[in-house]
Amino acid sequence: MDLRLAAYAVCIEDGRVLLAHSVKPDGTRTWTLPGGRVEDAEDPFDTVVREVAEETGLDAVVECLLGVDSRVVPAAERRVPGRPALQNVGIFYRARITGGQLRPEPNGETAESIWTPVSDVARLDRSSLLDIGLSLARTTPATGHVDPVPVGGLIRH
Repeated sequence: MDLRLAAYAVCIEDGRVLLAHSVKPDGTRTWTLPGGRVEDAEDPFDTVVREVAEETGLDAVVECLLGVDSRVVPAAERRVPGRPALQNVGIFYRARITGGQLRPEPNGETAESIWTPVSDVARLDRSSLLDIGLSLARTTPATGHVDPVPVGGLIRH
């Protein structure tokens, strides 16, 4: 089984959430939260600040840890055929934007970043990570855990 450790920022201001439009190598486009893989020996706290800057051009500060999500993507549902199952461990932080200028990621997977009303998210073709992050931000469960988000329709792994 493959393992992916990643950190994500949930930035909500004035009823809007900061989103990144991710473009995968196969051309699949999905709305998600700014964030990504924790590099070797990197603290996830630092990862989320770095990823927000890389993907959106904005400066962020972490306000608090929202929670951790762990899910297994079966081998048959992986984008690349022939790969084993994947365990995704996502660490979600509430973050506040302090500066910078919104822009696409240069030479990266993020085609654009936008602020969009939270109420519009349900109509977007999006990653399950987005629903998880918003659920954690909305409910702030004491355990830092939310129920699994079903994948299908407009929601993808």
